[in-house]
Amino acid sequence: MTLAIRPGDADSVAPRAPQPPAEVLWSGLDLIPALNARAADGLPDRVTGISIDTRTLAPGDLFFAVRGGNSDGHAYVAQALENGAAAAVVDEAHAPQLQGTGPLYVVKDVLAALVSLGRAARARARAHVIAVTGSVGKTSTKEALRMALGGQGRTHASAASYNNHWGVPLSLARMPRRTQYGIFEIGMNAPGEVRPLSQMVRPHVAIVTTVGPVHLEYFPSVAAIADAKGEIFAGLEPGGVAILNRDNDQFERLKAHALASRAGRIVSFGEHEQADVRAQRIILKPEMTVVEAQVFGAPVVYRIGSPGRHIALNSLAVLAAVQAVDGDLALAALALGQLAPPEGRGERVRLSAPGGEFSDPEGAFLLIDESYNANPSSMTAALNMLGQADVGLRGRRIAVLADMLELGADSAGLHAALNGPIVDNDIDLVFAAGPAMHHLWRALAPETRGAYAETPAELEGAVLRTVRAGDAVMVKGSNGTKVSRIVAALKNHFPAVNTNGARTA
Repeated sequence: MTLAIRPGDADSVAPRAPQPPAEVLWSGLDLIPALNARAADGLPDRVTGISIDTRTLAPGDLFFAVRGGNSDGHAYVAQALENGAAAAVVDEAHAPQLQGTGPLYVVKDVLAALVSLGRAARARARAHVIAVTGSVGKTSTKEALRMALGGQGRTHASAASYNNHWGVPLSLARMPRRTQYGIFEIGMNAPGEVRPLSQMVRPHVAIVTTVGPVHLEYFPSVAAIADAKGEIFAGLEPGGVAILNRDNDQFERLKAHALASRAGRIVSFGEHEQADVRAQRIILKPEMTVVEAQVFGAPVVYRIGSPGRHIALNSLAVLAAVQAVDGDLALAALALGQLAPPEGRGERVRLSAPGGEFSDPEGAFLLIDESYNANPSSMTAALNMLGQADVGLRGRRIAVLADMLELGADSAGLHAALNGPIVDNDIDLVFAAGPAMHHLWRALAPETRGAYAETPAELEGAVLRTVRAGDAVMVKGSNGTKVSRIVAALKNHFPAVNTNGARTA
């Protein structure tokens, strides 16, 4: 599913005063060369958004009939135009049967046209552009940058985790002409994927958050993963800034990639004594983190409205990027206090426990939703966060874990090794789902074993029956396992409790 973003739209609230018309993102005429298209059945006056999904399309959007794994967007063109799309982008093969449905831009290949529009958006932009990649923390770092720079100028950033071959050009195509700061996430599953995306984004600043053992099914080693992440520097604008994690084992390898690029400066961050942006002290609290840092020798103390050491370390990269684009460090550090983890990436919600009093916070348990994705590095970080979570008098720290996918031949050992951070963080109970997680299950101490099942669906009942007041429950696994259904089951079964201790609908 995609999200149709309309530049200039305000958040939906009711009641509200009439809003001015949405800003023009593209004129109908400008789209012809930008898409390498011919027009059929007329031209729209203006386009105010870009969509590839009729479920989220808004009036004024340009609909791209992209072919996906499960469906072909051409089947939804008529519906998109009926729902108010300004026009649709279709290929030559489907154009004859779609004529008469509304304004069309006819191209050879729809995805190639989206890439062309993304490149055109980047070419016309005068923004400071930042690109982010890494094995862990891409999306949270992108969101932290959005928050840090959002109060300093007009900021545009990738929606959700739109970081692949269609997500990056889609995010670029949605960038308004007058953007001052553009922030883009770049991801990969295999070698050679980052380079073309970075060359499309053409960042002034490129960040690699960290390199870890992810997607090992497609890479022979972690060093090879570092080489693939280092491709981000291939797109740097001349004189650009490369920002690297000084604490990571692959720092020197990444530095070599940066030196071979057009980077004019390399900036390091971390706890390492030689880091340019260095954390001198990280104070971890259950709901927040305090960082005492040196930013190029200047002392900075700030609060992050999200817990976790990995979040704190990535915030150093955020400050380095703000400095690199001549932003205000003080305003950026202040803005990080409002950073909250999104759904699936550390979101925290208190739910009423079985038999608990809704008016009594002690009658609730804490749910930490880390269900969006997982790899060994992010799993360890999430277990560390669970270890920092407050529990009640009878509360326990409970980890609900599903398989980490795409780890190749090392999968069994990497899953079993999670027992280390489980012990280190005093996790009381572990619920495990999936054949790979069975290797961890066998490594667990008997008293730590909650329940095991082949799938998260089979584990739901055991988790629902076990939670009680005072517990802290963290759910994590790779997206393909559908472990998020356990988060949904907990939220559906136990009402949320607001900060005043009252039940919410």
